[in-house]
Amino acid sequence: MWKPSARSWTVLTVTAALVLGVGLPASASPLVRDDPTWDDVQAAKQNAQAKAQEVDNITSIIATLEDEAAARADEAFARGQEYLKASYDLQAASGYADTLTAQAADAQTKADTAKAQIGQLVAQLYRAGGDSTLGLILEQDQSDQLLYRLGTMSKLTEQTAGIRDRAVAAQNTADALTAQADRARAERDRLATEASDRLAAAEDAQAAADAKVADNQTRKQTLTAQLATLNDRSVEVERAYLESEAYKAAQRAAEEAAKAAERAKAAEEEQPGSAWVPGSGEVASPAEAQAFAASQMGNYGWGGGQFDCLVQLWIGESGWRANAYNPSSGAYGIPQSLPASKMASVGADYVTNAATQIIWGMNYISDRYGTPCGALSAWQARSPHWY
Repeated sequence: MWKPSARSWTVLTVTAALVLGVGLPASASPLVRDDPTWDDVQAAKQNAQAKAQEVDNITSIIATLEDEAAARADEAFARGQEYLKASYDLQAASGYADTLTAQAADAQTKADTAKAQIGQLVAQLYRAGGDSTLGLILEQDQSDQLLYRLGTMSKLTEQTAGIRDRAVAAQNTADALTAQADRARAERDRLATEASDRLAAAEDAQAAADAKVADNQTRKQTLTAQLATLNDRSVEVERAYLESEAYKAAQRAAEEAAKAAERAKAAEEEQPGSAWVPGSGEVASPAEAQAFAASQMGNYGWGGGQFDCLVQLWIGESGWRANAYNPSSGAYGIPQSLPASKMASVGADYVTNAATQIIWGMNYISDRYGTPCGALSAWQARSPHWY
């Protein structure tokens, strides 16, 4: 969570990595368009005006796909955070119920002990009983002994009254604690049901997000190829152009988000909280993630000094936690991809797989800054930090 739950619901500093595109809020309703066919593309090439319109149409569809994927991812993360909160509430309620149950049992034990002591004293009084006044009149020769017995009985009566009062108080305490424990267990059961419902909602939202990302990946490949044909460019050149334009838009969005974070006086040092992840709920530890990143450095021609920069950069961004989630910006993962679905370009398991996140993050750093030290320098120069 994750850091302790209190941190997970605060407004966090925007520390998002700029990515190739920017998502709309989950509440946005993207326009629905039919993808053009190859016949449409070929027909548009014959007419300059139609060509320009079709270029705009395809570019808009690609942007909409990005927005839809980002919205689905945000929805999944939001449902996941609701589940985390419900599960933490359940843990707290369970602990409270267990504590009250133990306290009630302890109080009942004390009450039972006091009652047993009263019984013993009553038995002693009975054994010392008889009509003491009559005995005093008839047995004057034994009056000293009888007075001693009366004194003993008086003391036993006083002890009995004291123990009786303590027994009543202990029983009242036990009854009150038992009632509180019953209410706590009822609340625990309610929260257990709520947590189960939240988990189901999170799993459904994640499945929908995964399906959307997979569908969009296929559609984007076709649309990019069609756009390249219209612009008489190669698919790789077209993809690079689209990524560059998306990067510019994301940069503007990140700058606005940074200003908003400053206005909210968010602490620069505060890192994102932890998000729920589907499946087993387990992700690689920060140490394991760093070990994998170190093994990949040579693929980019980066030396040991660059790894030190990478470690510092992603400590500042996410603490090297694969499930680090910033609810104020929607950034996710070790490199804090914004939106998270951008990492699907490396693998569909980007939500849980630290290796997928790291490779995407390294590709991003290589494309935008050349080296991790270049990215770290840019990150340090900005307040709040982002890269």
